[in-house]
Amino acid sequence: MKNIILIGSTGSIGTQTVDIVNGHSDLFQITALGAGKNVELMKQQILSLKHKPKFLSVELEEDKKKLEVWLGEKGLDAKVYFGLDGLTKIVEQADGDIFLGALLGAKCIHPTLAAIKKKMRIALANKEIIVAAGPVVLKEVEKYQTEVLPVDSEPSAIFQCLQGNKQKQIKELILTCSGGPFRTFTKEEMKNVTVEQALKHPTWNMGKMITLDSATLVNKGRELIEAVRLFSMRPEQVKIVIHPQSIVHSGVKYTDESEILQVGPHNMRIPIQYALSYPERIEKVPEVDYFDLVKIGRFDFEQPDMERFPALRLAYKSLDMDGTATAVFNAAAETATAAFLEKQIKFMMMPEFIEAALDAHRTVKNPSLDQILQADKWARDFVDEKIKGGLE
Repeated sequence: MKNIILIGSTGSIGTQTVDIVNGHSDLFQITALGAGKNVELMKQQILSLKHKPKFLSVELEEDKKKLEVWLGEKGLDAKVYFGLDGLTKIVEQADGDIFLGALLGAKCIHPTLAAIKKKMRIALANKEIIVAAGPVVLKEVEKYQTEVLPVDSEPSAIFQCLQGNKQKQIKELILTCSGGPFRTFTKEEMKNVTVEQALKHPTWNMGKMITLDSATLVNKGRELIEAVRLFSMRPEQVKIVIHPQSIVHSGVKYTDESEILQVGPHNMRIPIQYALSYPERIEKVPEVDYFDLVKIGRFDFEQPDMERFPALRLAYKSLDMDGTATAVFNAAAETATAAFLEKQIKFMMMPEFIEAALDAHRTVKNPSLDQILQADKWARDFVDEKIKGGLE
C-alpha cells in the first residue's frame, strides 16, 4: 500500500488522482489532502475514499473551522490546517511515499521541498516548480536522493519512452502539442481573437489559465524548460512538433535515428496513474475509455511557427539567459495571461509583455530560492505596471 499526499485535490489533476485511488484502493491510500476554497468538493472526496486522510488543509481559516465541525458530525478524525503554511504542515506530518502537488504557481514550492526532504517520490503535476525554481528544487532532489516523475502528459510520455535506454543514446526529445485553437490562424487574425475563442481548446478540457496558455503555446514553452531540466538536455535537443490529433503525446529520438513515441487517448489519468504505480503498469480505471488506433485513422505533424507563437522563442531565450530568467518568463506569462482573461489586453500583446520583462531583467545565475521568489514577484509587478501604462 502506497501512501499519497495530495494537494490541489479539487482541481482537474487532483480530482482525477482521487479517481485513480478509488479505483485501486488496494494499492493506494491518501493520507493527507490539501484543497483551496472548494471545501464542498473536498468533503465529497473524503467520503468517497475507502481510507480516510488524517491530515487536511484548506485555504481559509473560516473554512478550517467549518470543516472541523463537519468532521465531528461525520465521526471522522483528522487534523485540519489552513493557508500556505497548512499545506507544508500536512506534508511534514503525514505518512507519505508519494507527493502529488497539483497546485498552480509558486505556492506549491514549499510543500514540494518539504516532501523532498522526507525522500518522497515527487509526482510532478506543477511544471512551474521546475520552470521557476528548478535550479533549487533539482539540487534538493539530488541531495536527498529521491526521484521526480512527471505527471503532465508530454513529459510523462518522454519519461516512458526513455525506459530501458541510456542518456548517451538520446539524440533529441520530441515534444508534441496540439497547436491550440489558432493553429491555422494568420498573425493578423490572431490580433483580434477573443477570450471566448481562446478558451475553446480543440482536444483537451482544462481550466481557464492552462487553456489560454495552450492557445499561446506558453504552456509548451514551460514544458520545453521542464524537459531540458528534468532530462538533462540542451535546449537545441528538444524539438517541438505540432500534432493536432493529440494522440502522440511525445517521444524520444535515439542516435540510430529510431524514434519511440508514446500514444494513447486524451486522458490525464493515464500519466497520473503511471507516476503513482511506476515502475509497474496497472489496470486502467473505469474513467479511461478503450483506445482504438483504427478509429484515429491518421496522424499529422508540422513545425510550429515562432512568429505567430513567439512564446516558444521566448522560452528558448529564457533558457539561454539561465538562472532567474525562467522564473521571470513564467511569472510574466501568468500575469499577462490573467490580464487577457480579464480583457485588459489583446491576445498578441501577451508575448510582448513577456519579452519586455525578460529584456528588463538582470539575471541571477545559480539563484537561491529567495532570489527566485524575488524575481517572480519583480516580473509580476513589472508586467502589471506595463499593462497599466502601456509597453512604452
